[in-house]
Amino acid sequence: MTGPAIDPIALTQDLIRCPSITPRDEGALDIVQQALEGLGFDCHRLVFSEAGTADVGNLYARFGRGAPNLCFAGHTDVVPAGDLADWQTGPFAAIIEDGRLKGRGAADMKGAIAAYIAALAAFLGATGGKFPGSLSLLITGDEEGAAINGTAKVLRWLEEKGEKLDFCLVGEPTSCETLGDMIKIGRRGSLSGEITVIGIGGHVAYPDLAKNPIPGLAKIITMLKAEPLDQGTEHFPPSNLEVINIEIGNAAGNVIPARAGAAFNIRFNNLHEPDDLKEKVRRACEASGFEYELSFRLFGDAFLSPESALQSAVLHAIEEKTGALPELSTTGGTSDARYIKNHCPVTEFGLVGKTIHKPNEEAAVSDIAAISDIYHNILQHFFRA
Repeated sequence: MTGPAIDPIALTQDLIRCPSITPRDEGALDIVQQALEGLGFDCHRLVFSEAGTADVGNLYARFGRGAPNLCFAGHTDVVPAGDLADWQTGPFAAIIEDGRLKGRGAADMKGAIAAYIAALAAFLGATGGKFPGSLSLLITGDEEGAAINGTAKVLRWLEEKGEKLDFCLVGEPTSCETLGDMIKIGRRGSLSGEITVIGIGGHVAYPDLAKNPIPGLAKIITMLKAEPLDQGTEHFPPSNLEVINIEIGNAAGNVIPARAGAAFNIRFNNLHEPDDLKEKVRRACEASGFEYELSFRLFGDAFLSPESALQSAVLHAIEEKTGALPELSTTGGTSDARYIKNHCPVTEFGLVGKTIHKPNEEAAVSDIAAISDIYHNILQHFFRA
């Protein structure tokens, strides 16, 4: 069973008007579910919980039972709007001005979700719902936040149910300047950490009775930044370690502090394993000669997706619509592809991301319509329908 054509612009507006700031949903998943059920999808609403985190709603929908199962993954949650005075229009008003749809989530990534649903309607209408495989969507409400009760738990639920994803298209805003100029075929890893150097506090007039931890911290940072981690690879830019905060907490002018801390983040390519990077930081801390405390948090491993039938379909569909092949990239931050890549090959392709997370986020109306056409062509190429 298939339904009528879907207008991707109107559907994007409906989604933007739901102020679904993580972890709130505010009806966004209801809109997605209603549209998919109208196309004949079986929908499962999944709410996951964990101590210390908010409950989060997710959606898994599937049409057909055959293989291969091509999944589209995305998120309906958005980052906060920030200072409303910085917005020219209401962040959730979804107003169209000068051919551009304005609002939080327009580019990241409610526009892509709406465009893909419209593409599904066109594809199912053209094929009568008969094609060699099945279609699914994994839509989370926990991508912009802690990402604890979202995609990773949906994937575990799918495994428990015997649901297999064969390929996944993630609709993150990968395009840089123009629609289709870049897709993501992998992502760098992200490792964060905190260093606390422990000294002996005291009076600045009696340094012999104290041990200032700040020179120790400075030595550690200098060692960590002394040499590049690598020079990059064919598909990855060089890895980089950045110190993002230094915390002393000493407001007195005559006191040597007892502790000095720094936070850092490493964006690393597939030349490194997280444990090797952790050991590099530990060696620098040991060389400082100070007592120290060190903690890490891994947000995702580096990965490179192999060439696949989906990647080929994406390349052909973009070239047909734009006249040019996209750049194959691994740049940018992390995405939920970091979880999905453990289950199947992943390709990421979405709208232009120049305004994401900024005031006055927007997407060109013509781009939303065009990417819906490209998504439709991807489905045709992938299933050869």
